[in-house]
Amino acid sequence: MTRKQVQQRSPAWGLLIGLIFGFLLHKGGATKYDVILGQLLLEDFTVLKIMLSAVVTGMIGIYFMKGRGWVTLSPKAGSLGMNIPGGLLFGVGFAVLGYCPGTIAGAIGNGYLDALVGGLAGIIIGTALFAALYPRLQKGILQKGDFGDRTLPKLLRVNDWAVVAPVSLLIVLLLAWLESAGL
Repeated sequence: MTRKQVQQRSPAWGLLIGLIFGFLLHKGGATKYDVILGQLLLEDFTVLKIMLSAVVTGMIGIYFMKGRGWVTLSPKAGSLGMNIPGGLLFGVGFAVLGYCPGTIAGAIGNGYLDALVGGLAGIIIGTALFAALYPRLQKGILQKGDFGDRTLPKLLRVNDWAVVAPVSLLIVLLLAWLESAGL
């Protein structure tokens, strides 16, 4: 399959993969408030295990497709001015509502009213505020501490798999430890 063929199919593949991801989030319990609250209280590590499994699967899949020439990675440039305020805002929203943007969609699909009213409304209001403030933010705080579009393999100047393989192994070992510890 050529890159052009893959690009022409990408919306359908994206939708399919999104549906599968949402289904797996639901089956894993990550769309339930109690499970997310348990993660935030460090009592239930279901969400962490789901996310780490997604990281390993995504990392291996993306770099496999990159190696085959099916995709081209285009990492976005980042900065401390983007990541610190964004991370804090994400964390506050996650702690207050008990959902992240990904799990809100799944929770709405389950019929949870708090996700629809609080989550979807928060996404819409937050997006509108960010869009309205973006011209001022773009020239100000978003430029602070710019670190470009570096990836770990680029930063370390090694083959992609020299990072993907050991990181994947470490995550799998962490997942095995969490399971054996009953967390």
